[in-house]
Amino acid sequence: MNTADQYLKAIYLAQRLEDGPAATGTLADLLGVSPASVNEMVGKLEQQGLVEHQKYKGASLTEEGLERAHHALQTYCIIERFLANVLEVEAFRDEARALESVIDDTVAERLDTIIDRRAECPDCFDADNDCCRYLEVPPAAE
Repeated sequence: MNTADQYLKAIYLAQRLEDGPAATGTLADLLGVSPASVNEMVGKLEQQGLVEHQKYKGASLTEEGLERAHHALQTYCIIERFLANVLEVEAFRDEARALESVIDDTVAERLDTIIDRRAECPDCFDADNDCCRYLEVPPAAE
């Protein structure tokens, strides 16, 4: 997954959180980048036909952008569930975010065979809680 896919995933999640176009500030918060960086990337994604952007309203995914965002989110979910449920990594969210940009489709497909992903993935992703509804979170260390 590349940086563009991470932005598409963030736009998808922000649209679900805001029930409408993704605001620049929301995307900056989700991605941990500046609003200026968001504006720059949204402009590039718009040129590629993946996003429609209206000034002061926000960004919305096109059909092609939505397809890529679903794929990116699905890959993220696979990584997240593998780290949390199989390896029981405590900081699975941080690790998943670090790995999502370097895991290719082949590795994601192989991890997917281990986690027994549900058919509704990635729609099972809970944007409010920033994780899959079916994630088995390891117990906190005492």
